[in-house]
Amino acid sequence: MDLLNTLVDKGLRRELPSREEALAVLATSDDELLDVVAAAGKVRRQWFGRRVKLNYLVNLKSGLCPEDCSYCSQRLGSKAEILKYTWLKPDEASKAAAAGVAGGAKRVCLVASGRGPTDRDVDRVSKTIGAIKEQNEGVEVCACLGLLSEGQAERLRGAGADAYNHNLNTSEGTYGDITTTHTYADRVDTVQKAHAAGLSACSGLIAGMGESDEDLVDVVYSLRELDPDSVPVNFLIPFEGTPLAKEWNLTPQRCLRILAMVRFVCPDVEVRIAGGREVHLRSMQPLALHLANSIFLGDYLTSEGQAGKADLDMITDAGFEVEGTDQVTLPEHRGGPCGSGAGSACGSGGGCGSHEEGGCGSHEVAAESPVAEVPEARTDLVAVRRRGAGTDLAPNA
Repeated sequence: MDLLNTLVDKGLRRELPSREEALAVLATSDDELLDVVAAAGKVRRQWFGRRVKLNYLVNLKSGLCPEDCSYCSQRLGSKAEILKYTWLKPDEASKAAAAGVAGGAKRVCLVASGRGPTDRDVDRVSKTIGAIKEQNEGVEVCACLGLLSEGQAERLRGAGADAYNHNLNTSEGTYGDITTTHTYADRVDTVQKAHAAGLSACSGLIAGMGESDEDLVDVVYSLRELDPDSVPVNFLIPFEGTPLAKEWNLTPQRCLRILAMVRFVCPDVEVRIAGGREVHLRSMQPLALHLANSIFLGDYLTSEGQAGKADLDMITDAGFEVEGTDQVTLPEHRGGPCGSGAGSACGSGGGCGSHEEGGCGSHEVAAESPVAEVPEARTDLVAVRRRGAGTDLAPNA
């Protein structure tokens, strides 16, 4: 396909595709799917080889959130029967993190529900970061605490945090339909605060909330402009008891096309398959490793993931390798070693945040995409987390 050849060439040059090209990836047919995966896989291998970075979530405080994000099981008014507990003590959080590190994770993500941290919360998390760093040499720590106030990103950086996560989630145009208690601009501001403080910015999206192809392209282009080092791609987990419980509109093929589009738009960043991969990709998860170079190991915040050993076996069986703590994730022009991908192309051109517009290829986008059959709701695949942080049971790692 001329489209895919064009996108591969642009990805190897770190050149921004046109919006028409990004939309065309989402509009490809199932017959073309393996060609799309193979093309995006060339770009993935150029910058990241066959390495897969493992990340591990520790939910420091679960439930009881005052925000009304429609996708979230911890939201205000949620009837989802999830674990609810207040702040873990630093030693409890460090113990939970150690399980993930022992399972192969090189980054620990510390997450707390809520609008944003108080200064006391930042002190608490800073102590937790110190405890984790002291006991796990070489581990990266990413904090995800909500909207940041002035000076808080700097304090987290000073405490040893390496990164800060705050997702845009959906396009600016549809954000108000998903959340009303804060704005899209609030989220952008927090990502910018993390950047300015010297933290590695991590910001991504949630697919499957009823958004259009245009919405997906909008949010991914906004992410490229913000220039995060990592982009988590979440697939909505439709929890019973939340407003989006009936939004079962993703197929494995759709998920793969979304991941491919993200890779083409942000070719040299850490693309992470995040929540919902087991629910929506299912048996096609190994194919997604050809598109993304990072996954979460084990369980998520309020839902269970597949067994940690199954994750490791999947990576090996698909011909990939777990990225070690002695390896730098990003290519040289983003702070990593030259040639860290399968082919070293540390040439000129903008990174994920460059603003050069790629011209349209020779293809044309169809006026209307074929209407996909709505998949059957697989509520049996949504398992509420009952182990790990906040419980007396061993974690999944």
